[in-house]
Amino acid sequence: MTNYRVEKDSLGEYKVPAAAWYGIQTARAVDNFPVSGRMPDTDFVRAHVTIKLAAARANLQPGWLDQLRCEAIVAACERILNGEFLDQFVVDRFQAGAGTSHNMNSNEVIANLANVALGGACGDYQPVNPNDHVNMGQSTNDTIPTAIRLAVLAKLPRLLQEVDAMAAAFNAIAERESDTVKSGRTHLQDAVPTTIGREFAAYAWVLRRVGQQLAAVRPLLCEIGLGGSAAGTGLNTSPDYARRVAAQLAELTGEPIVSSNLAGQMQSMHDLQALSAAIRALALELTRIANDLRLLASGPRTGLGEITLPAVQPGSSIMPGKVNPVMFEMLNQVCYQVLGQDHAVALMTQAGQLELNVMMPALGSALFDAMDWLTHAMRAATQKNLLGLVVNRQRCADFVHASVGLATLLNTQIGYAKAAEIAKQSEKSGRPVREIVAETGLMTAEAFDALVLQAANGVGSAAMSG
Repeated sequence: MTNYRVEKDSLGEYKVPAAAWYGIQTARAVDNFPVSGRMPDTDFVRAHVTIKLAAARANLQPGWLDQLRCEAIVAACERILNGEFLDQFVVDRFQAGAGTSHNMNSNEVIANLANVALGGACGDYQPVNPNDHVNMGQSTNDTIPTAIRLAVLAKLPRLLQEVDAMAAAFNAIAERESDTVKSGRTHLQDAVPTTIGREFAAYAWVLRRVGQQLAAVRPLLCEIGLGGSAAGTGLNTSPDYARRVAAQLAELTGEPIVSSNLAGQMQSMHDLQALSAAIRALALELTRIANDLRLLASGPRTGLGEITLPAVQPGSSIMPGKVNPVMFEMLNQVCYQVLGQDHAVALMTQAGQLELNVMMPALGSALFDAMDWLTHAMRAATQKNLLGLVVNRQRCADFVHASVGLATLLNTQIGYAKAAEIAKQSEKSGRPVREIVAETGLMTAEAFDALVLQAANGVGSAAMSG
């Protein structure tokens, strides 16, 4: 490196790229942690910078931070929050425990921006010092867990929006196909008739219920330990700082942020684990639903073929005309990866020791990935496949009348034993139950059709509520 400046810290001198807005501690971290090549999550960067802005305002009120420095820090933070200098947050996601390197990355960038605006130069740290002024009343111990919580609060509405959009798409299909009778299947075997409407309304209901579970975690995430400083002691904080900085964050984020147990919020990642568990539940349901849709779309001639998913790309490099359910294959893969992220979060949640959980950088990253991946995957699957899904009604009707399971409808008419005999006749001969019933004089074919429709409609709209 030839184009650099030299800065000095407690360990000695170190070279920093001349054009960098960060400083020596960030430069050391970049060299120390060349691990994943992944820079910090943008929502996390914004959340951490928002904390620095809120802290400057909170520290101004009791006179700890003078007006000049406060305004310079706030202005620097606002520039970053408006999208400038995001490329200056460069520490790998896998870094020093607790996130000290990222905390100093923020402190140095903000300090340099403030000083240059006041006529100084990068690396001089006068009159604004990264530790003394930008980090005033703070510690990695309390800013990083708070930033993780703020970041997931920012991501949560986006994820919930896609959950609702997918549920709405399923519900629209359910309403459109409320009278489309099809063969139900249990144990992957023919069962009693149902409708596409009931089947798809159930998917919508499940997704909305999981969405409620996700939303229920929000109040927990709004409880923060900012102001705990080192080890939750509140060391070097101004009077009433924890309450005042929480109020600043509530105003800045629009979330009902409140100060909570300062030590507990550093020790415990319970709320983040609760969120991860709800995300896991969503991934499990999405996996099941995606597998169902792939099965229903299988064929199209040698599988079930009850639905057709829009073709978004050729399905094979060797088989002309082949089309695969690629959007739901993609969703499956994302869900499996999300399950892995949840397991990592669980392990890191229990890995906290005494006054601090030092696994927070990777724990946060795992949560951020899970939320972003599911948000993007659900949006793509809904927009590119669900909204164009076609139900093959004739195929559904053919399967219904070919199903031996229709004999179940006769239980209340002729009893289980006689109904079983008709089922055996149908299975052995390959003839529809409808035909055998009419031939034996139990009821007309038309009466049997009415019985099938009545059974498929079940208890009406209550069974299909999405």
